[in-house]
Amino acid sequence: LVFSSAERPAQLDLATLWRRSNTVASALADRGVGRGDVVAVQLPNWAEAAIAYVATASLGAVVVPIVHTYGPADTDWILERVEPRAYVLPERVAGMDYAGRLGAMPATRSIESVIVVGERAPEGTDTWCDLEGSGTAQVALEADLGDAPFLVTFTSGTTSEPKGVVHSHDSFLAELRSMPSPPASPVPIRTMQPWPAGHIGGMTAILGPIVHGFDTFLLDRWDTDAVLELIRSERIEATSGVPTALFRLMDAVEETDIELPLRELTSGGAGIPPLLIERAERLGWHIGRCYGSSEHPSATLSVRSASREHRWYTDGSPMAGTEVRILDDLGRDLPPGDEGEIALIGPEQFLGYTDPDLNRAAFTDDGWFLTGDVGVLDPDGFLTVTDRKKDIIIRAGENISSVEVESILQRHASVVEAVAVASPDPAYGERVCAFVVLRPGAKLDLADVRSHFAAAGVQKQKAPEVLRIVEESDLPRTPSGKVRKRELRDRLIADAEADAGPPPRGRGPT
Repeated sequence: LVFSSAERPAQLDLATLWRRSNTVASALADRGVGRGDVVAVQLPNWAEAAIAYVATASLGAVVVPIVHTYGPADTDWILERVEPRAYVLPERVAGMDYAGRLGAMPATRSIESVIVVGERAPEGTDTWCDLEGSGTAQVALEADLGDAPFLVTFTSGTTSEPKGVVHSHDSFLAELRSMPSPPASPVPIRTMQPWPAGHIGGMTAILGPIVHGFDTFLLDRWDTDAVLELIRSERIEATSGVPTALFRLMDAVEETDIELPLRELTSGGAGIPPLLIERAERLGWHIGRCYGSSEHPSATLSVRSASREHRWYTDGSPMAGTEVRILDDLGRDLPPGDEGEIALIGPEQFLGYTDPDLNRAAFTDDGWFLTGDVGVLDPDGFLTVTDRKKDIIIRAGENISSVEVESILQRHASVVEAVAVASPDPAYGERVCAFVVLRPGAKLDLADVRSHFAAAGVQKQKAPEVLRIVEESDLPRTPSGKVRKRELRDRLIADAEADAGPPPRGRGPT
């Protein structure tokens, strides 16, 4: 494991990871942490995050990763719900004083052990060096942990309040084992991963080498020039990323005409335009479109050997051991080609939510997970995700897929990224609004958009009627790069209310 953090660069081989994790596990045990207790870890891609995860797991305790960019309110919200016995956080990252904001988080007052990774720790807390230095005894591994809780990760809340997702040791190990990797190679495989340690993708990247043995370089942020140089100098063969980041990487490669050793990429979590895959294949790369969630991390994947139609236009076929069904609103199976809710079952499936009230609606009576996503299975068993139930735009009673709108927009030569959401409308209920990031120097207006949709041969009602040209930085994102559509909808609702103004004086609602 190579941590490329500017603040705490480090390398860990597996022997060192195990030795240091055992020491930290001993120190945590001395502080009362044991089987079933919660350890919250809020760190960037630092070596201490990997050590904390392995140490916690070896005690049979439960890891709660928290994305390091979360502010005090979001962090306190999570801590209040999981009631950790220990909380590991950085002293400072990129100028942000994490230790200094402890007083602003009431939930931390009841945590028995607060451990700060840095030079100094506030009164009543320990530094990481104090923790690791106090561990001495060998800790016996807890036995029979298979179906015991290992991890509680909180969903990113793009459409609703975050939910606590509980994974067992077995389900998370199944995810690690399913990680796609390049074909056999005469030299050790080298991968690069951009996901933060507090995200389930980051945990998978950090712990995956324990199962597969390949070298992994972990980024603390995505800088295209730095990523390009890292891939070139370290002979990186595999990576992953959101479509926007991969587009930027391809632009840089084509501008510099540099030849990279990359062979295998994966991308998911956002609409993936076929153009991305087409450009990658021209460079000799394969992009595996994948579908999953915090609840079932890797459900489907498109592989290099699939047909072009399946590689470019579907989200792949089920991973080993995973089954996919498409259900109607009454929970009945639909035939191939019909659109309905995606239901999953498999070894990576989570145990349930921390809020038991959510579980009743999340599972069928026979244990299938109802994803809330809408999709289609073709006769060959390949899945295409067409929307989220909550992302469907209802215009004058007609359902419009936001994913379809985004896919059409992203075929326009001027468009880098497109996000479609519902804009409130007094006449139609909702209209399609598109937030669009353009290529440098490009222009786009609603007339251009209407012409583009007409050329695509779709109903004119699907064409956006509201267009917002934005910078990439204007789009609110989750740590994994997904756009927070709920925040965009909230902006549109606030704008509509402001435009409407207050009701006339002397008149009540009608």
